[in-house]
Amino acid sequence: MTFPLHAFVATLLLLCGLMSTPAMAGEISVAVASNFAAPMERLVPLFQKESGHTVKVSLGASSKLYAQIRGGAAFDVFLSADEEFPKRLLQEGSAVGGSRFVYATGRLVLWSAQPNLVDDNGAVLNKGNFSALAIANPLSSPYGVAAKETLTKLIMWNSIQDKLTRGDTVAQTYQLAATEKADLAFIALSQVMRDGKVTQGSWWIVPPELHKPIRQSAVLLSLAKDPVAAKAFLAFLQSEKARAVMRGFGYEFPRD
Repeated sequence: MTFPLHAFVATLLLLCGLMSTPAMAGEISVAVASNFAAPMERLVPLFQKESGHTVKVSLGASSKLYAQIRGGAAFDVFLSADEEFPKRLLQEGSAVGGSRFVYATGRLVLWSAQPNLVDDNGAVLNKGNFSALAIANPLSSPYGVAAKETLTKLIMWNSIQDKLTRGDTVAQTYQLAATEKADLAFIALSQVMRDGKVTQGSWWIVPPELHKPIRQSAVLLSLAKDPVAAKAFLAFLQSEKARAVMRGFGYEFPRD
């Protein structure tokens, strides 16, 4: 019995092609806090190229995403802007025990679209030469909580109430400042930083001692349709390659 050479070569090429393709490529649905939108735009293509899995991203306020997950939304992974919502999901049985970790620590920045309004020390807050200061709603946004804590530490929370305007989310808060409906805003540094630099407007990066750490946590959800692919994505988030991307947006990482 003879086996034609061209048939052998064709079979060999087919086998090589199968071996180079991920055997079990999956699709992951990730619920992502809105402050992390820009990093995800860079992280997703890197992960997809490396793993063969595809990623579908749904952005929103952490509180709203939490409510959707509680309602049975078909997400595999939750990237929250805080620790509280993932912890609640674990307590309620909607997340996998032992899967939660802090994927990044967020930084708060006071930012204005006006180039010379905000100084390096945030003294603009005391000068009061602005009409409106936007913050995210402290009742639903971790960055809003950090903004309130900062103003409280500066003994300004009560006196500045007549100038405060609130966005439902930190994304909406950024839009208020970007469109100059508010003169300045407390937002996530990641919304205005790219590759380690803020290139537009004026800003003051809030010292971390003025508010509690913004420990952004990830968790694997109990209803994940593809736990293997979801775990691969969570592992990727903890890799140095992913962290290098996040550093470029101003995120830091816990030492513990």
